[in-house]
Amino acid sequence: MLESLRRIVQEVNAARNLEQVLAIIVQRVKQAMAADVCSVYLADPVQQQYVLMATDGLNPKAVGTVRLNFNEGLVGVVGERAEPLNLDNAPDHPRYRFVAETGEERYHAFLGAPIIHHRQVLGVLVVRQRARRKFDENEETLLVTIAAQLAGGIAHAQASGGISGLHGNRASQGRAINGLPGAPGIGIGQALVIYPPSDLDAIPDRKTADSAAEIKLFEGAVSKVRLDIESLAARLRATLPEEDIALFDAYLHMLRGESLVGKTVARIKAGQWAPGALRDTILEHTRAFEAMGDAYLSERASDVRDLGLRILGYLQADARRQHDYPPHTVIVGEEVSATALAEVPKDRLAGVISVRGSSSSHVAILARAMGVPAVMGVTDLDVIHVDGREVVVDGYRGRLYIEPTTLVRTEYQRIAREEQALAAELSELRDLPAITSDGHRIPLYANTGLLSDITPTLNSGAEGIGLYRTEFPFMTRERFPGEEEQRVIYRQVLEAFHPRPVVLRTLDIGGDKSLPYFPIKEDNPFLGWRGIRISLDHPEIFIVQLRAMLRASQGLSNLHLLLPMVSTLAEVDDALILIKRAHAELLEAGEDIVMPKIGVMIEVPSAVYQADVIATRVDFLSVGSNDLTQYLLAVDRNNARVAGLYDALHPAVLRALMQVVEGAHRHKKPVSVCGEMAGDPAAALLLLGMGMDSLSMSVASLPRVKWMIRNFSRTEARRLLEQALALHDASDIRRHLQHALQQAGLGSLIRTG
Repeated sequence: MLESLRRIVQEVNAARNLEQVLAIIVQRVKQAMAADVCSVYLADPVQQQYVLMATDGLNPKAVGTVRLNFNEGLVGVVGERAEPLNLDNAPDHPRYRFVAETGEERYHAFLGAPIIHHRQVLGVLVVRQRARRKFDENEETLLVTIAAQLAGGIAHAQASGGISGLHGNRASQGRAINGLPGAPGIGIGQALVIYPPSDLDAIPDRKTADSAAEIKLFEGAVSKVRLDIESLAARLRATLPEEDIALFDAYLHMLRGESLVGKTVARIKAGQWAPGALRDTILEHTRAFEAMGDAYLSERASDVRDLGLRILGYLQADARRQHDYPPHTVIVGEEVSATALAEVPKDRLAGVISVRGSSSSHVAILARAMGVPAVMGVTDLDVIHVDGREVVVDGYRGRLYIEPTTLVRTEYQRIAREEQALAAELSELRDLPAITSDGHRIPLYANTGLLSDITPTLNSGAEGIGLYRTEFPFMTRERFPGEEEQRVIYRQVLEAFHPRPVVLRTLDIGGDKSLPYFPIKEDNPFLGWRGIRISLDHPEIFIVQLRAMLRASQGLSNLHLLLPMVSTLAEVDDALILIKRAHAELLEAGEDIVMPKIGVMIEVPSAVYQADVIATRVDFLSVGSNDLTQYLLAVDRNNARVAGLYDALHPAVLRALMQVVEGAHRHKKPVSVCGEMAGDPAAALLLLGMGMDSLSMSVASLPRVKWMIRNFSRTEARRLLEQALALHDASDIRRHLQHALQQAGLGSLIRTG
């Protein structure tokens, strides 16, 4: 049974649309269960009905026409209870409803299992038999397992097809596909799918205007693979037995035959680009082999796939060229990287959509810093079908629309205009201080990591850089940058903002930030080798960076150093030894370098509980609220499945922050927040009440937070903090704060979009 289940799931995942998904399900489940009928009913939330969408055994003419209200029939019972229903004689059940169109009067045994995805009942999977008998426990658990396994595949297909998509309509047109808010704002533009090299499954659909050129690329790649295999076979013929050499002959046969090459060329002539045509041909062949049921033939599927990857490797190498970014580019990918985002010309980037990740993912943070709307965790999006289509990105609600209707597009254009009007209004605050109505000044700094952000940051009214992420220069190179390379970058930032402070965070890689030339493979990367741990384990890298930072500050007085991911006092002490060593070496070399102020990021629970002791070792503390929230709540901030549990307004997070403030102030050391929490006007209101000395955020968030601060007193903020701490749920706290903002006349901070 496990093998049957594996094959069903494999076929479903390879299906190209919802219609194919459902056809595979009813056919394969009927076979696996030895049932007389298998049917799938999908929920239509608009009409509040279950619709018969596929069947093997009932009248095929009933598909798409038979509808049952959510509270109607045995299917309705399964949906209401969200649990299986197993009956030996279905007509005896009081909720049984006879539907003549399905021809079901011959069937008695009934077993239905709900198809549930993210707590939502998507539909019901039903098997029937003529005999009067109850399905045994093994059969029931098998159907439940199949339904659970297939829920993701159905949700994935629905996002691109939906119910009406079964009849050739592009039901995704104008439909909202839900994800998670990544970066606020509205983006309207053309989707450009980015994908990793040498991954057939990630190749998007893309039309070509020049089939002849694509065929030439494909045939060139095939010729190169053929030469490789011929060379390999000739070299090994003397050492391998004849039966092993036969595999190479089989490869060459496929490369010369019409089955692989001819079908791919035909697909290119039909308008598909070469990588997409190759993908479809390889998938067609592998599915055929895997469906044969013979172990030997199933293994040949992997051979075909290997051959396809070899061709794809050459195809991508030959076709390597700069992306032709449309004027309003919306980057779409299974997992969009920070480097992919940075490669798009800023004046052409309209939005970001990522299947993986959440609002606190590194790429979402970068998008906010760049002022680019982003939707993360769109797990139901079928990426390969989106390329080139118009999309709307709603970064406020975490939604996207593929090929929006005129009504949807017009409405979002109106919202975008409102955004621009608010931004213009808030720009008048640029040169005004962030001072509360009772006279407390709160310095507002910017988070950044790109040299291209210097001018926008200077124009934003930021009083300095509260967090400069030094890992970006490391991520955009093919090797570790040298000391002088780093010095030049840091010098530009320090000079641009002098005499305003600039906080350079030492290298913070690991977790969701990787270097292509220094890969870190771990089962739990967020609990693994990252931040200060890597720097201390590789002093040859750390010392080079420290020397570059210190040398960049020569003649200036605005450098602050920040140590990330500190979890023990020993790490602080070891890092201080290396900083002082680097400083001493430069002094010995005759360079006049002033020792900068040094701070520690508080972003793990152990650092929270030792904040007062850490404050005796360093000059300031800076709370990284993104990671601190993740670790306190045990929520992977890149995992869309649990992203709903991630909320920096959780009472536990608020109490931890208060403990950090108390620990720092006990030793008269300043403390700031440099996480995304600081850029949320509602959350920043509580930080104001806690007594945070400064806040650092994305440039896009800065005017909104300044507007809030100038409209509240610190006394009011403390009162709201006390009221918030009396609540026990993050959503209640957020509603309470939003009400306070509305009462203060700042409703547009939360109503925009």
